[in-house]
Amino acid sequence: MSGSTPSAGARRRRGLSLRTGRRLWLVFFLAPATVLFAVFITYPILSALAFSLYGWEGIGRRGFVGLHNFVRLFATYPYAGLLVNAFWHNTVVFVVTMLIQNVVALALALLLARGPWGARVYRVIFFLPVTLSLVIVGFLWALFLNPVFGLVNRLLAAAHLGALARPWLGDPQTALLTLILINAWRWLGFPTIVFLAGINAIPEEYLEAARIDGAGEWAVTRHVIFPLLAPQVTIIVLLTFIGSFNWFELPYVVQGVSGGPNRSTDVLSLFFYRMAFGEVDTGLQDIGIGSAIAVLMFILLVTVSAVGAVFLRRREVELA
Repeated sequence: MSGSTPSAGARRRRGLSLRTGRRLWLVFFLAPATVLFAVFITYPILSALAFSLYGWEGIGRRGFVGLHNFVRLFATYPYAGLLVNAFWHNTVVFVVTMLIQNVVALALALLLARGPWGARVYRVIFFLPVTLSLVIVGFLWALFLNPVFGLVNRLLAAAHLGALARPWLGDPQTALLTLILINAWRWLGFPTIVFLAGINAIPEEYLEAARIDGAGEWAVTRHVIFPLLAPQVTIIVLLTFIGSFNWFELPYVVQGVSGGPNRSTDVLSLFFYRMAFGEVDTGLQDIGIGSAIAVLMFILLVTVSAVGAVFLRRREVELA
């Protein structure tokens, strides 16, 4: 028997061999993702940081200027005014999206969770716009909102509300809000599905226990459903913030790179694009300023998302 039993050295070598094999498999599976992350995430970020520290003339790089591009961006005309204007618009996009898109999505999820007739059809209808390309959505709504032949103004006229008809995308007072509503229409299905999944995951016993204790439907929603939806709220708030401060496709497709009319729909990503690649009408281009904007956007998104995630996670624990 002792001759057929592996020695301690053989067992140790076999254990080392198994651990080495597992490590090699880990390296094999992680290597592609690591390479892609390094090429498409890390390298562009480091490049933008390096570019922001140099002076530029067109696409020609000049000498090292340190933080001078950041000083110009915050303290010189017209960059400082454009930066504040774009940042304010991103903030408005985030706040209004939270108030309109996500509140409506939560209300829809609560209704769909009750299983009304045709609930599955409603889910498809609400989620369908999410599958559409933002380019298609932008052109489609630009046609609907055309002040001459657009469907929206014609419907208002047919409903004897012609006084409300206006060039929705051509009026600085309404252009940004119109874009936010288009964006909310397109994305409404996503938070609805997330909230609905969270509501369906709540054990039925919790709801029944609250009802047996005499709680009405509003009390059940407020004291049972809302606290248990905290993880979904965390996800939606963070994704809404990141999406709002990365907003580019829809304003670019509908209003162009200038963020018109009169910069009323200008956001940080459009400002960055104009500085980095030039503007059609003015030709203004400064890669150093553009890179500084990109670096600031990255710092803002990472910092606020990290702080927000920690805060909201603590809030989840308190509500649990």
